[in-house]
Amino acid sequence: MERDQQDPGHRHLFHVPPAEGGDHPEVAYFAGNSLGLQPRATRAELNEDLDDWARLGVEGHLDAARPWLPYHELLTQPAARLVGALPSEVVVMNSLTVDLHLLMVSFYRPAGDRTRIVIEDAAFPSDSYAVRSQARFHGLDPDTAVVRLRPRDGEDTLRTEDIVAFLETEGETVALLMLGGVNYLTGEVMDMPVITAAGRKAGAVVGWDLAHAAGNVPLALHEWGADFAAWCSYKYLNSGPGALAGVFIHERHHGSPLPRFEGWWSTEAATRFEMTPESRPPRSADAWQVSNPPIFAMGPVRTSLRIFDEVGMPALRERSLRLTTYLRELLDEVVATRPLSVITPREPERHGCQLSVRLHEGNAGALTKRLRFEYGVIADARQPDVVRFAPVPLYSTYEDCRRAAEALAACVEETK
Repeated sequence: MERDQQDPGHRHLFHVPPAEGGDHPEVAYFAGNSLGLQPRATRAELNEDLDDWARLGVEGHLDAARPWLPYHELLTQPAARLVGALPSEVVVMNSLTVDLHLLMVSFYRPAGDRTRIVIEDAAFPSDSYAVRSQARFHGLDPDTAVVRLRPRDGEDTLRTEDIVAFLETEGETVALLMLGGVNYLTGEVMDMPVITAAGRKAGAVVGWDLAHAAGNVPLALHEWGADFAAWCSYKYLNSGPGALAGVFIHERHHGSPLPRFEGWWSTEAATRFEMTPESRPPRSADAWQVSNPPIFAMGPVRTSLRIFDEVGMPALRERSLRLTTYLRELLDEVVATRPLSVITPREPERHGCQLSVRLHEGNAGALTKRLRFEYGVIADARQPDVVRFAPVPLYSTYEDCRRAAEALAACVEETK
C-alpha cells in the first residue's frame, strides 16, 4: 500500500504473530492496548543478563555487564523522559495495582469531611477494586466514600467541564482524585493538565492511572503538577505480559513526612549494606521502593524504553494520529450502514491510538473470534458490546487498518 511506503513506521523492530485466518501471513494486530508485541531485541538482551548470572553468580550484582545492584537506575531517565518528569520523580517497580496501593498508603489520608475518592464510572475494574479496598481499610463504607463520575445521559465519555464543576462544588469532600489518563474502554484522553489544576485547587490529592496513556500520548507530569501517577509497561510499552510498572511522585513530596511502607530498597543505596536497623530514604521516588528489583523483568522494560528514546514520542504521536484518522475514515463507512458506532471522541486531542466500536446487536467476544480466525485480525473485546481497535504507531500499518475495516464489514450485516 502506498501509504505504508510513505509512512512505514518501525514494524521491523517487532515480532508480528502469524495469522490464523484470512489470506495474509501475519495478523493485523490491534491489541497493543492490551499486550504489546515483542521487540526483536528483547530475547538477545535478556539472554545477556541470564548469561551473566550463569557466568558470575552472586558477583553479578557488581560485575555483570549491566550490574544488578543499580540496574533499576538504567530505566529511570528514559522512563522520566517518556512521562515528562524529572529523573528523581520516577522509579520502575512492582506491578501497577501494587504500586497504586503503595501510593495510596501515602496519598489517601481521609480526615474530617475530606474522605472521598473520585474515579470515573468506567474505570478499569482493578482500579475500582483498589480504591474500594482502600476505603474499607480506613474504616469507611466504599459505597459512599468512592464517587464514580458518569457521562451525561446519552453520552459515552466524560466532559472536562463536568469534572471541573464537580470539584468546584464538592471538592472540599474529596481526599483523592484518581482518574485514568486514557480511558481503557472508550479511548478518551482526559484533559490531564486542566483536571489536575482543578483537583489541586479544590484541595484534593491528584493521582493518575496512566496504564493506557504511557507510550500512547505525550505526557508532562512534572509540569502539570500531579501528586502521583503510575503506569504499566505491557501495553504500549511492549515489555511483556505482567511487566513491571512505573511510578511518578512529584518532587514537592520528596523528603516529606508522608507515611510509606519501607523495605530493603527504600533506603539510600550508599548505606544499604551498612545493615542498620532504620531506613534512610533518599529524597526521590526511590524512597517508595520496597524490595530489590527483579533483574530479568527489568531487562525487557529497558529494551523497550530504548526504542521510545530512539523514535521519540512526538514522532509516534504524529504517526498515531495519521493511522487513527485513516482507520476512522474507513470505520465511518462501515458503521454508517450497520448496527455499530464509534464511541471514541473524534477530536485528535481527545483520543490516542485506540478507537472503540460499540455493537448495538450481537456480542463483542464472538465478533473478535470471527475477526481473528476468519480474517487474521486481532482486536480486543470488552464485554458485552465494545470492540477496541488500537493501531499502534510503532508497528501497525495502513494495510492493517484496511484489513480491519473490511473484516468488520464482512462480519456485521448491514441494517435492512
